[in-house]
Amino acid sequence: MTPADSLVPASRRNSGFTLHRFANPGRFLRLSGAVLPWVAIPGIGLTVAGLIWGLAFAPADWQQGETVRIIYVHVPAAWLASAGYAMLALCALLSLVWRHPLADLAAAEISPVGAVFTAICLASGSLWGRPTWGTWWVWDARLTSVLVLFFLYLGHIALVHAFDDPQRGYRAGAILALVGVVNLPIIKFSVNWWNTLHQPATISLFGAPTMSLAMLWPLLIAALGYTLVFVALVLARTRAAVMERRIRALLMARAELAA
Repeated sequence: MTPADSLVPASRRNSGFTLHRFANPGRFLRLSGAVLPWVAIPGIGLTVAGLIWGLAFAPADWQQGETVRIIYVHVPAAWLASAGYAMLALCALLSLVWRHPLADLAAAEISPVGAVFTAICLASGSLWGRPTWGTWWVWDARLTSVLVLFFLYLGHIALVHAFDDPQRGYRAGAILALVGVVNLPIIKFSVNWWNTLHQPATISLFGAPTMSLAMLWPLLIAALGYTLVFVALVLARTRAAVMERRIRALLMARAELAA
């Protein structure tokens, strides 16, 4: 324990203060640099394997036929759309409550990645809806709530860059992220709460899956690959943001010395 640590209450050292041990930019760059290849390479490999297995070799559905193959693109993207926003809200909490120095940077890099995955979810869902429902879009509870999620991501991106003072932008974005969390349970339970066209979940933590294992395995592999790719993209973008901030600080210090 350092002398500075001895001045901090034990409760704080064991909670929020402990989080700041991982907020040092140099430590983050070293740790993320070591982790990134182990996340990115398996993520790409699993995503490609899951998509090839599902799109080319998995059996067609007895009712939906070949159109069911869109689930190997759509379902993992939908999972990451919601999970990514949960990560965004967690970073917002760390920023507002514990003033975690890297939380704001991470949140700013999560939202563009989450928006892309949400867009993939919406686009692939529309491609599936056209032959299944006879239309590209319906104002279904699940679809509408996911569209709201997409706008929340875009709103966060806009707020973060809307102020001359970056801290004001980060704070406004964090507040929006926490308020938007209310949309996540709506997305999850909308098919149970309302009479919707969207089918119920086929995979549950408390019940057996309602799909064939020949279709389930490539879906799970693709979902794991998507998740690792999402984490890799966020890590890479956050590393770039940290290095950009350090370079900017060095340039400003050099300019002050020159003046």
